[in-house]
Amino acid sequence: MTADDMLGRLDDDDYPAYTMGRAADMLGTTQSFLRAIGEARLITPLRSEGGHRRYSRYQLRIAARARELVDQGTPIEAACRIIVLEDQLEEAQRINAEHRRESADRPAAA
Repeated sequence: MTADDMLGRLDDDDYPAYTMGRAADMLGTTQSFLRAIGEARLITPLRSEGGHRRYSRYQLRIAARARELVDQGTPIEAACRIIVLEDQLEEAQRINAEHRRESADRPAAA
């Protein structure tokens, strides 16, 4: 892999570029918090060849939302469920909007 290929991957939201320590620092949280949301299956970090957890920017955004809810007093399990439901709602809204656009693009039956 060339240096250009590697730099290009850093722009990828799903590329696991951050170690657990770096991710925890960026979020202002602890590594145990990241492990807890992993155990709750909110996010599943990829593992390096050495077995270390690696996080993507997308996963860090999810973890930040979980931390926000937990900081507001929501239990971690409930916070994880809320985030899953928010994600499902967003996906359903996206699908509905797509169907509405497709329906609007179809010619009306005479």
